[in-house]
Amino acid sequence: MRRRAWDNRKAIDAFIAKKAEIDTMLTRIAKLSEDHFGADPDKVNWGDVGTLEDHARNLRRITDAAFKEGEHAE
Repeated sequence: MRRRAWDNRKAIDAFIAKKAEIDTMLTRIAKLSEDHFGADPDKVNWGDVGTLEDHARNLRRITDAAFKEGEHAE
């Protein structure tokens, strides 16, 4: 019984650490978005659009998996 509680504590600690890592990434992305992802809004070009398309595609994979949408829909 004691080993199981220890294993669970390690899992909880790892989960909390990974959640903190994700929270940090989300905060950074939100700040970057507020700054137009580093693009000058008056000088946006198709390369900027392509970069955002790539970011959106990657984030969509994550949100689809998290919310069971898209290819992850049940």
